[in-house]
Amino acid sequence: MARVVVDVMLKPEILDPQGQAVQRALPRLGFAGISDVRQGKRFELEVEGPVDDAALARIREAAETFLANTVIEDFTVRVEDQ
Repeated sequence: MARVVVDVMLKPEILDPQGQAVQRALPRLGFAGISDVRQGKRFELEVEGPVDDAALARIREAAETFLANTVIEDFTVRVEDQ
């Protein structure tokens, strides 16, 4: 089985209040020098059979229609080395 990872992030122009809250908390917790935080989602999909172009196309379709809200989020799809 192969693992395909779909990372979903808010588009750069979309405000990320959760990321901002984490960014403000980090210095108070002793983690200085971090200038920005953006929070996202990671989906790990276990794929039966080979991960060919057709399988990746189906996963991209799933990401576009179900895993990400493409109005406010971008996504990437990649095969993870195992």
